[in-house]
Amino acid sequence: MASGFEHGGTATGRQGKASPADIRRTNRALIFNLLFPSQRRSRADLGRLTGLSRVAISDVISDMLDEGLLCETGYAANPTGKGKRGALLGIDTSRLKIISIDLSHPQLIQGAVTDLLGIPQDCMEVALGPDNHVETDAIVQLIDQLRSDLDFGDVLGIGIVVSGVVQEGTVRDSTMLGWHNVELGPLLERQFDLPVVIVNDAIAAMLTERFFGQAGPDLIFTTFGQGVGTATLIHDMPVIGDHHAAGEIGHIAIDPDGPECPCGKRGCLEMLISAHALRERMRHHDARGRADVIRQAGDLFASALAMPVGLLDIADVCVAGPADIINNTFLEAAQQRFDAATGSSFHVRTIIRRCQVGGDLTLRGGAIAVIRRYING
Repeated sequence: MASGFEHGGTATGRQGKASPADIRRTNRALIFNLLFPSQRRSRADLGRLTGLSRVAISDVISDMLDEGLLCETGYAANPTGKGKRGALLGIDTSRLKIISIDLSHPQLIQGAVTDLLGIPQDCMEVALGPDNHVETDAIVQLIDQLRSDLDFGDVLGIGIVVSGVVQEGTVRDSTMLGWHNVELGPLLERQFDLPVVIVNDAIAAMLTERFFGQAGPDLIFTTFGQGVGTATLIHDMPVIGDHHAAGEIGHIAIDPDGPECPCGKRGCLEMLISAHALRERMRHHDARGRADVIRQAGDLFASALAMPVGLLDIADVCVAGPADIINNTFLEAAQQRFDAATGSSFHVRTIIRRCQVGGDLTLRGGAIAVIRRYING
């Protein structure tokens, strides 16, 4: 799978000629993105794919090897048996580390030291009190513990995953955390002198699915838990929105007479079909009744997503959530609704599927967000 990391072009036109530093940064991103997450290519391969000269490729790769971004992983096959075999290059997972903190789960904070693929190497958890309140001091202490055995120069940055609206380093609104305009990024950057990337939990999970699951560069990804969050990927670029609130589908009011939501409206989608809401409804039913609740939830979910699916011409919808909620009954009902609502001669059938990546979905995505920012700026 190609990595699909986004990268910006060099500064041209009215902004003037690109500086050598800009060109070098762009070349580094091109090379890294062709290898992430698991490709192995020779210098000659990378030269052909990027159009860069042998000198430029050798120069940039030398720096990336020294920095710990890349490593040599063996030698390319040589069918003729003549000449020197080229060394294969891949992502170095042995040196540079990322600290990822996940604030998207009820009752606990998860933290991990990961490698450049976001794979946890050392994990810790902090239990929360009955009110699930998160203090910034607890986050600072957890990061302190996770980095205690690491060399400072080997830590690439800190990724923070939260449920809610994120704008750069500020958590604008998180109903789950009860936060409003919390400038967590600047606080942590001052504390640890490391770059901090704060990312919405649905986007974090989507990044993990994109690079380590079955997704291509165009995707709608939805997480079901205490709330309902959606992220959209178009040509490998996450859709953020003018006010950094794209994907907050859980707080779209579906039923104006429905239950009151912490956001202040009534009948929001997550009050109707979040895992918590559905379990509350199911506990009053027998097995057949519980299946009906899940079936109705799948139908309502697909009805809510049919408009953006048709608007954006998305063929892949991936859903992550607990197995008792996101099961075959849910998926079959949602698929039927998608087929009825979006099927046409000019729209490829949209397939809804369950995320199969496994645990640490959001925690891993927090680390991936850090490496994306580090490489692509």
